[in-house]
Amino acid sequence: MTVSKQTYEPLQVKSLKEEFIDRFEHLILSGEFEIGRKLPPERELARQLKVSRPVIHEGLLELASRGLVSIVPRKGTYINDYRSEGSLELLVSLVNYHEGRIDRKILSSILAMRVLFESETAYLAAQHRSKEDLTALEEILKEESVCTPGVPETVALVDYSFHHRIALASGNMIYPLLMNSFRVLYLDILGQFYRDPSVIDPIFQMHRDIVESIRQKNGEASRNGMRTLLTFSENNLYRILGMEKETHEIRT
Repeated sequence: MTVSKQTYEPLQVKSLKEEFIDRFEHLILSGEFEIGRKLPPERELARQLKVSRPVIHEGLLELASRGLVSIVPRKGTYINDYRSEGSLELLVSLVNYHEGRIDRKILSSILAMRVLFESETAYLAAQHRSKEDLTALEEILKEESVCTPGVPETVALVDYSFHHRIALASGNMIYPLLMNSFRVLYLDILGQFYRDPSVIDPIFQMHRDIVESIRQKNGEASRNGMRTLLTFSENNLYRILGMEKETHEIRT
């Protein structure tokens, strides 16, 4: 009998801090902890949950970094309205809360943001790309040419690398960091997207067209090529996920 490599990978056990974060994140996202609610003091939480106070303290700091709670010195910890206070990290938490199923409103917002954001990175990449950027993009295109369609996770990684490299080529220091912030979520969405192998060839052809526009320093063609790519991807993603497409998205 053949045994997969994954069989003997080390087992991962969550720390007490991670267990605390997961439990309280669920309580907040589910609405069981209402907005504005004051949590018990750290010492009391530690006693009730039978863990050390540092576990509670570090867990609350992480929840605060995600925008789920506010820690007010000498007053206590309060539940936030995560829609107003949440950070980018909360996007992954929301997906996990839905057990990997992407909420349609979240998906619609992400896709609309990508059109605005990545069209600009493509335009700037055409203006500022270096020889090293072109070489890196060519290497990615070579990887795409040998991708195995039956392994969507591999295709997703190469696809993400393509978009991230364009962000790097833009010359803007923040754009690649934003891409990194969305990496986990992007890969999750792309992994589902590439379960349909029929989209791979059209996507990779559009990648080649965009790289050629960037090579020629044609900013408008690069921008339009990226918009075409993202519109194609969006339409097919809704189809693959079996979702109705939102009709109120902003387009430029």
